[in-house]
Amino acid sequence: MNMLEVGKIVNTHGLRGEVKVVPWTDYPEVFEDIKTVFTADGKEFNIKGIKYQKSNIILRFAEITDIDEAEKLKGKTVFAERNALGELPEGVYYVADLIGLKVITDEGEELGEISDVLQTGANDIYEVKREGKKALLIPVIESVVLKVDTDARTVTVHLMEGLLNL
Repeated sequence: MNMLEVGKIVNTHGLRGEVKVVPWTDYPEVFEDIKTVFTADGKEFNIKGIKYQKSNIILRFAEITDIDEAEKLKGKTVFAERNALGELPEGVYYVADLIGLKVITDEGEELGEISDVLQTGANDIYEVKREGKKALLIPVIESVVLKVDTDARTVTVHLMEGLLNL
């Protein structure tokens, strides 16, 4: 996958066409490295300026010069090319790379596939879709998630007692 979702335009900002974006990254500063973003319909926007506002960012695009044009972007998801986002630290993964990975226990039992990654603040939680059963929620902590192998498309976990009964 070459493009990753990096945020959502939630509003306009000012009269000159700036937009307010909720960043979907752990590090909003990554937008300073991104030169171009795209919308799902394939439109390309060159970032001309960036400001921070609480947990949001304000982007100014070279192609948008007034509030009327910016208004049309409200609600759109923005994407960036993966290579524009830089290298991830060891043990950190893009959610897009985790979705669909097979989850197996350290005893070899296949549990299902990661269908979502929930961000709770303290630690992430992998939501594992299972055949004919309720989804399993696995805390992403060192004692539970033993190995993530994106090449083999597997995640090896050690199930704490009672985790399957939740």
